Amino acid sequence: MNTLTEAEIKKYARLARLEVTSAEISAHQENLAKILALVEQIMEVPTDGILPLAHPLAGFQHLRDDDVSEIVAPELQELNAPLMADGLYLVPKVIDPSKAED
Repeated sequence: MNTLTEAEIKKYARLARLEVTSAEISAHQENLAKILALVEQIMEVPTDGILPLAHPLAGFQHLRDDDVSEIVAPELQELNAPLMADGLYLVPKVIDPSKAED
C-alpha cells in the first residue's frame, strides 16, 4: 500500500491552504493510502483499444452564429451612464496609483 509521509501531507495541506493538526495527520495518512490503493487498482484495468464514452467538446458544442442582431446608438447607451465626459464613461477609482506595489 502506498502511504504518504507526514512531511508530504503537511506539504499538500499547505499547498491547498488547509490547516492540518498533528492529530489529524495519521487519519489523513490512512484515508489517502486507501485512495491511492484504489487508484492503483483502477490503473491495472486493461483499457487498450477502448474508446472513451464521451468527450466534453466532441460534437455537441451548439453555439449560435456570432451575428449582430441589434445596434444601439451610442447616444442611447450614454443615457444609462451615471457620469460621462468627452464621450468617455467615468467610473469610481479602483486602484490608487500612489499605493501600487512595485
